[in-house]
Amino acid sequence: MTRTEWLLTAGERGNPATRLDARRRDGKAWSEANRAQALVHGSTYFAELLEAVRALRSGDLLLFTDWRGDRDERLAGPGTEIGTVLREAAERQVVVKGLLWRSHVDGLRFSQEENRRLGVEIEEAGGECLLDMRVRPGGSHHQKMVVLRHPGRPELDVAYVGGIDLCHNRNDDATHSGDRQSLPLASAYGPHPPWHDVQLALRGPVVGDVEAVFRERWEDPAPLSRSPATRLRALMHREDADAGGLPPQTPDPAVPCGTHTVQLLRTYPNRLLRGYPFAPDGERSIARGYLKALRRARALIYVEDQYLWSPRVVHSFAQALAGNPGLLMIGVIPTVPEQDGRLTLPMNLIGRITALDELRRAGGDRVAVYGLENHAGIPVYVHAKVCVIDDVWASVGSDNINLRSWTHDSELSCAVVDDRLDQRRPSDPGGLGDGARVFARELRLGLMREHLDVGEDPGQRAAAEPDALCDPGSAFRAFEAAAAALDAWHAAGRGAPRPAGRLRRYTPPELSGAQRALATPLHHVLVDPDGRPLRLRRHNAF
Repeated sequence: MTRTEWLLTAGERGNPATRLDARRRDGKAWSEANRAQALVHGSTYFAELLEAVRALRSGDLLLFTDWRGDRDERLAGPGTEIGTVLREAAERQVVVKGLLWRSHVDGLRFSQEENRRLGVEIEEAGGECLLDMRVRPGGSHHQKMVVLRHPGRPELDVAYVGGIDLCHNRNDDATHSGDRQSLPLASAYGPHPPWHDVQLALRGPVVGDVEAVFRERWEDPAPLSRSPATRLRALMHREDADAGGLPPQTPDPAVPCGTHTVQLLRTYPNRLLRGYPFAPDGERSIARGYLKALRRARALIYVEDQYLWSPRVVHSFAQALAGNPGLLMIGVIPTVPEQDGRLTLPMNLIGRITALDELRRAGGDRVAVYGLENHAGIPVYVHAKVCVIDDVWASVGSDNINLRSWTHDSELSCAVVDDRLDQRRPSDPGGLGDGARVFARELRLGLMREHLDVGEDPGQRAAAEPDALCDPGSAFRAFEAAAAALDAWHAAGRGAPRPAGRLRRYTPPELSGAQRALATPLHHVLVDPDGRPLRLRRHNAF
C-alpha cells in the first residue's frame, strides 16, 4: 500500500494557495513519523489539556480556535475553569492567541456573548482572542484545535484536533451521565445531556501543520466582520479590530515519535467579495479526502456522526455500497436531533430520512444505523465526527457528514494512516486481512467495545473474544444482536435484568401529515437539510 492510494496529493487538495503543502521540501501533502492518540470523551481530553497547559512556561505558545468557548467550563473540577486556565497561562507570559467564531445574534441561541466573555478574560491577562466572523453568510467557524509549542523543547509539542469545544456539555465520560455544566438540548436528553465525542492528540511534525492552519487564519487581512454594526460595537467595547503579530514558527520536531502519517483536511467556503488569501476559491479537501477513501472501501465503513443527513453528501457512501456487494456500513448517530421544535424537528428528520433512504437503496441490509443510550436509558447525544474505512483510513475532526461541513463552514479534520500492520487476523479469511492498520483498527474497536459494554482489561477482552470484532461481518452482527436485545428489553417493559450494550436500532420518529406538509416545502424549496437558505448555497464542487 502506498500513501497516495488513500491520501490526497497536493494537486488533489485543489488549493495551491495554502502554505500547508509547501512546508516540506519533498512536496508531500502529509507528514510522517507522528504519534496520534484518540482521546475518547471530553473528560479524557480536558484532563490531558489541563496538564499540558499548566506545564507551559514563559515564552511558550498556546494557539486555539473554537466554535464556542465558555469561560466557566471546568476542565477537571473547581479552579480549572477554561477562562482561568488560559488567563493563568497568559499571566505566566505564555503567548496565548485565540480565534472564536463571533457567532450570530444571541437571540438565535448561538454563542456570541459567551465567546466574547472568554475573549475578554484572556485579553485582560495579556493574551489575545479575536471574535472572527470572516465566513460566508449563514456560515460559521467550526474548527476546534489547540496547539502548544515549546521553543527549545520540541519533544513537548502537541496539537489537539477533533470535535470537542471548550464549552458546556462536553465534559462527559464513559458513563455518559452528562456534564454538570449543561446547556439544554431536546427534552429527551434530560437536564444534563449525555455526550459522546472524540479528540485527537497529535505529536510530531504534524503539530507544525496544525500551527500553519492557525497562522493562515490569524494572518487573514480581511476585517473580522463586514457588518458596520458589529464594527461599531467592537469600537465601543474597545475590542481589537486587527490581529497582533505572532512569533516566528519554530521548526517541526526532528526526531520521529511514531508511525502515523497524518494529513490535515479542511473546508473553507468560496468567501464572497474577498476570498481567503490561503484559499481564494475555498477548499474542499475534507470532501475530496472522503471521496478518495470511499472509492477504496471494500469491507467496512464505520461512522460516528452528529448528522449523517445530507443526500448530496451521502451519495458518495451510496456509490461505494452499490459498487461493492460485500461492503458493510455501520452508522452511530444521535437518536433525537438536538432541537425538538415544531418546525426544526420535522425539517431535520426529513433531511435524515432522505439521506438514510438513499443509503439503504444502495446497500439494503448491509447498512445499519444505531443510536446510543446510557445505562439509565437516556439517549446519548453523539457529537463525534469519526470515520474508519477498512481499518486503514481513519478520520477524526470537526466536520460532520453534511453539506455545511463539506462546503460552507470552516472545518479541520485529520486523516490518519498507520505504517504498522495489525497482526491479528479476522476469523473470516474474506475480511480485511493483512491490510488493516493498527491505529484505525484500534480506534474502531475501542469505540465498538464501549458501545457493546466490552471491558478494556485483558481478562475481560479475552473472554469477550475482541479479535472477533476485527472481522467486519462479526462486528456487524455483534452490533445487530446487542441492539436487538436492548430493544426487546425496552419493549418487554424493562423488568428483566438489562442486557449488555448501549445500542438502539435507529428508527426515525413518524411524522404526521401536517408536519410533512409544513416541513417538506421548507426543506426542499427554501432551505437545505442544514437549515441554510438555498440562495446562500452556491459553492464550488467537491
